[in-house]
Amino acid sequence: MQFSGPRHKKQPLSEQWHRLTQKSGLKHTVYSVSGDEYTGEWKDDKKHGKGAQVWKKGGAMYDGEWKCGRRDGHGTYSVLNPQTKEYVKKYCGEWRHGKKHGFGTFLYSCSEVYEGQWSEDARCGWGKMHFTNGDVYEGEWRKDRAHGRGFILSNGNWYEGSWRDGKKDGYGTFFYSDQGQLYEGLWVHGTAKCGTLSDFKRSEAPRPPKYQIPQTGASLKRKLKRKLKPVVSFTKHTGS
Repeated sequence: MQFSGPRHKKQPLSEQWHRLTQKSGLKHTVYSVSGDEYTGEWKDDKKHGKGAQVWKKGGAMYDGEWKCGRRDGHGTYSVLNPQTKEYVKKYCGEWRHGKKHGFGTFLYSCSEVYEGQWSEDARCGWGKMHFTNGDVYEGEWRKDRAHGRGFILSNGNWYEGSWRDGKKDGYGTFFYSDQGQLYEGLWVHGTAKCGTLSDFKRSEAPRPPKYQIPQTGASLKRKLKRKLKPVVSFTKHTGS
């Protein structure tokens, strides 16, 4: 009697092609129909690991870590300069699920830079922002706006205190450098509402008021405290 081994079922041709074309591991550059190109690592037919993606239509490039087809981990996002034809760095930092998330630096322009924490593509947490006009804000953010405790330096003036949705809101201290005056008190939607105004560094002010502000017992105590300890005592926080 003649015996034969087990008969293997032949895979359909479509399944064979699918298995052969599945991308996994390190691959050379793969081009899409739209002209986009990706060079890097794959897993289960998705970008996974380290790789660089170039978007032809948007003129952008990402070089960094991927997870399940999305930017995830540390990476750098750049855009193409139409004049020089070179890529200019826009964001360098952490990503999660394809969005800026964690600590990173974003360059809005050569003179406008944010360095700090992100959440879901928005500034959120502790961060420092350099504005084009020379203003500098350092403090807490929420949904792309100053929110929480923060300090801003603007045209020699500074404010330290509470913020809400991008405006001074709550208790805070504002120093008017040109007049040599200090306001301490309550702010509502960016406007000083209830507080005390006193002379501070009046002798250094370029345009002090004609008359000095009378000092009360409370203002004398605050003045003495400032001599012992600077008003501006902001501590820089760094991302983890």
